[in-house]
Amino acid sequence: MATIQQVQNVTRRMSEEKATVLAREAVELSRAGHKDEASRRLRAAAALGPENIDVQSAFLAIHNEEARSPLLDLIRRYAMYHDQKAGEEAIKYLRSNEAPNAAGAALECVQLILECQASTLSASQDSILAELASKSLAVRRYFATELQASTTEFFDNVYDRGDDAANCLRSIVLDHSLWESDIARLHVEDELFQLFLAKLMESGHDHDGRALKGIALLLIADTQRLHTFVDEDGFEALLTSLDYRLPPDVRGQATLVLSKFLEVAQPTGQQYFVKYITDHVAKGRSDDLILAFSAAAQFFPLASAVVAQLFLTEGFLQSILPLLERNKSSTQVHTSFLSLLNAACIDAACRQAVAQHCSAWLSHKVSNGMDKQPAMAATILAKLRTSGTKPADQRASKADDDVSELVDLFTKTLRVEDARNISDSIEGLAYTSLKPEVKEKLAHDNAFLKQLLTSLDANSNIPEIVVGSLSIVSNLTHYPPNLSEEQKKMTQLKAYANASKPSDPSPLEDEPHIKARCTALVEAGLMPTLLKLNKATSSATIPLTDKILLSLVRNPKDRGKLAQQGAVKLLVQHAQRALQTSTRPKTPTGASSMLTIDAAHALARILISLNPAHVFAASATPHITEAIPPLVQLLKPLSREFAPGADAPRDLLPIFESLLALTNLASSPDPAVAATILRTAWDPTEELMLHDNTLLRRAAVELVCNLCVVPAGAAKFADGSARAKSRLRVLLAMADVEDLPTRRAAGGALAMLSEFESVVPVLLEVESGIPVVLGLCDDGDEGVMHRGLVVLANLVLGEGENGRKGKDAAKKAGAAEVVKTSLRKTRNEECLSVGVQVLKALVD
Repeated sequence: MATIQQVQNVTRRMSEEKATVLAREAVELSRAGHKDEASRRLRAAAALGPENIDVQSAFLAIHNEEARSPLLDLIRRYAMYHDQKAGEEAIKYLRSNEAPNAAGAALECVQLILECQASTLSASQDSILAELASKSLAVRRYFATELQASTTEFFDNVYDRGDDAANCLRSIVLDHSLWESDIARLHVEDELFQLFLAKLMESGHDHDGRALKGIALLLIADTQRLHTFVDEDGFEALLTSLDYRLPPDVRGQATLVLSKFLEVAQPTGQQYFVKYITDHVAKGRSDDLILAFSAAAQFFPLASAVVAQLFLTEGFLQSILPLLERNKSSTQVHTSFLSLLNAACIDAACRQAVAQHCSAWLSHKVSNGMDKQPAMAATILAKLRTSGTKPADQRASKADDDVSELVDLFTKTLRVEDARNISDSIEGLAYTSLKPEVKEKLAHDNAFLKQLLTSLDANSNIPEIVVGSLSIVSNLTHYPPNLSEEQKKMTQLKAYANASKPSDPSPLEDEPHIKARCTALVEAGLMPTLLKLNKATSSATIPLTDKILLSLVRNPKDRGKLAQQGAVKLLVQHAQRALQTSTRPKTPTGASSMLTIDAAHALARILISLNPAHVFAASATPHITEAIPPLVQLLKPLSREFAPGADAPRDLLPIFESLLALTNLASSPDPAVAATILRTAWDPTEELMLHDNTLLRRAAVELVCNLCVVPAGAAKFADGSARAKSRLRVLLAMADVEDLPTRRAAGGALAMLSEFESVVPVLLEVESGIPVVLGLCDDGDEGVMHRGLVVLANLVLGEGENGRKGKDAAKKAGAAEVVKTSLRKTRNEECLSVGVQVLKALVD
C-alpha cells in the first residue's frame, strides 16, 4: 500500500506536468493573438506550479513578446495618453512591411481603442481600426462576435470613429466565413441596415456620406430583402440627400441607393417621390424649393417618365415662376431650378414645355444671372435651339436657331471660371458645337483651343469636364458617314415621312473644311493632352479618344506628327483592349461589350503612310508585331451583335486600309513581321482576293505579293499540294483582270513564285497558265510587261525537265512572236534584257 508521502509526490508530479502543459499552451495562444485565453491558462499554470521553471519561462516569454511589439506600445500611448503622434506612427507601422509582425497584438490594440470614447481620440483611430481589421482575422472575428452580442451598442461605438471604421462593419456582416450561421448573420445585417438608415434620418443631411455608403453597400448585396426597411420617411431622407448643395459623392451615393430601391419597388418609390415634390413645392419656402428641385433634377435619369409626367402637369411650370419671383433674392433656389430645367431637356415634351413657359426667364438669366446661372441658362437654351425646339405658338425664325451669343458666353466664361463652374460652359459648348458654323468658329479660335486644352489638363480627374471637352473635340473633327446612293434615298424618304424637307449638307461640312479643323487641333497640341487623359482607362474616355484620332489621321500630312507624339502606342493599347473585351465570355445576362474598331482603323491609317522602321524603334514599345492583331481583326467578318442593320451595309474602308497597312508592315526587314501576318492574316486575305470590290481585291493581291518574298509565303503556292495549285489558279486569274495595279501585284507574285521548281509544272498544267503569262508580256504597261517576261524566263530558262517542258509549251503558244512584239514596243532596259534572253532560248 502506497504511503501518504508517495501519494503526495505523485500528485505534485502530476501538478507540475499539468502546469508545464498549461504554460506551453499559454505561450502558443499568446503568439496567436489570444491574449485573454493565454492569461487565463498562465494563471492556472502558476496556481499548479508556482516554482515550475516552465511556468516562469512562459511568464518571461509572454512579457518579452508584448514588449517586442512596437505597435502595442504605440497604441497604448495613443489610447491611454492621447498621444496623437503615436497614433500617426501606428498608421505608418500598419502600412509598412513590418505590419505582419503585429498580428499577435492586433486584437488587444483594437480593444484598447474601443475602450476609449471616440471624441477623446484623434482622427487616426479611424485608419488604425480599418488597418487592423483588414490584416487580422482575430479582429474580424471579434467584430462579428460583438455585433452578434449587441449590434446597436457596438455599431454606435464604431460608427463615430470614422468612415473607414464604419466600412469595417459593412464588410464584416457580408463575410459569411465569420459567422456561425447564416441566420445570425442575416439578423445582424437587418439591424445594421436599419441603424445606417436611422443615422441618415437623424442627421438630416449626411454630409460625409457615411450612412449612405453603408446603406448602398448592404442594399446592393441584398436588395430584395433589405428594401422593405425603407419606408416613406427613409425614402424622404434619401431624396433630401440629393440636395445640390451637398458634395457630389454624397449625392452620387444617394442616387445609387434610390436606383437600387426602384429596381424592386418602383411603384412605391414613384408614389413617395411625387408626394415629396408636391409637398415641398406647396410649402413654397426657399429651402423646400431647393430640396424639391434638386431631387427632381437628380431623379430624372432614374425615372424620367414619372418626373416628366409631374413636370408636364397642367399648371406646374406656370406655378413655379411666381415662386421664383417671390424668392428672387435666393440665388440657390434659382440655381436648383436651372438644374431641374437642364435635366428635363432629355425629354422632348419637357423641352417643348420649357421653351413654351421659360424661354424669356432663361434669356433674362443669361444676361442677369448670378454666379454660374448665366452659363447654366445658356446651356439649356443651347439644348433647346440645337434640338429645334420652339414655343408651339411661335413660327420658326432664324433667331430661334441662333446660338452665336451663347457660344460667346461659353467661351468667355471658360476663360475666367474655375473648375467648379467650367462644367456648365463645357456642356453648353458640347451642344452648340454640333452646328457647322460653331465648329468652324471654335476650331479656328486659337485662344479658345488653348483654353480648352488647358482646362482638360487641369481637370483631368473630373469626368464631366473630360467627357464634355472630348465631346466638343469630337464634334469639331467629325466626318459625316459615307452613304451609298441607296442610303441617301432612304434618308430622303424618312425626311418626307416626317413632313420635313430634306436639308442640303452644309458647305462647312465638306472634306476640306473638316480636314482644316482637324489640322488646327493637331497644331494646337491635342495629342499630348489625349495621352495624359488616357493614362487611366475609362469606358467613356477611350471610345471618344479613338473616334477623334480616327478623324485626325484621315489627313496623311498630320500622320507623321501624331505618330511622333505617341499616337501609335496609344492606339495599339486601345486596340488590344478592344480585342480582349470582344473575346471575353458574355455576362450571365447575355450582354457583350461593344467592340470598337476605331482604334484599329486609326492605327491602319497611320501605318499606311509611314516607314515601319521609323514608327517602331528596335528597342522601344510597342513591338511592331503588336500592331498586327488589331489590323487583322478589321479583315474578319463582324460577329452578329456587331454587324450593322440590314439597311446599313458593312463599311469596307477599314478593311481596305488595313490591307494597305499590313502590306506596308510586310516590307519590314524583321522576319517576325511577315511570319505573324502569314499566321494570323492569311485566311481572310485569301478570301478577299475574290471579293466583288475592285479595291479590296487589289489590296489583298498586293499583300500576297509582299508575302511571297519570304519562304513561308512562297510555300503557300509551292508545296505541291492541291490547295497550293488552287491558289496559283486564283493568282493567274488576278493577273488577267482589267485593274492595272492588281495585274502588277499578281504579276510580281508570279515572277517570284516561278523561281520555285514546284511551281513551274503547275503553271504549265493550268490551261490558262501560258496564255495569262503571254498576256502579261504583251501588256501596255511596262511594269506588267517586265513581270510577264520574268515569269516566261523562269519557265523557258529552267534546267532539266521543267526547262524542256517550259520551252515546248511556250513555243507551242507562239511565245516568240509575242516577245518580239513586246521588244518592239518598249525602250525599257530591264524589259529588253530579259526579253532578249527569252527570245534566244525560244529561237535556239
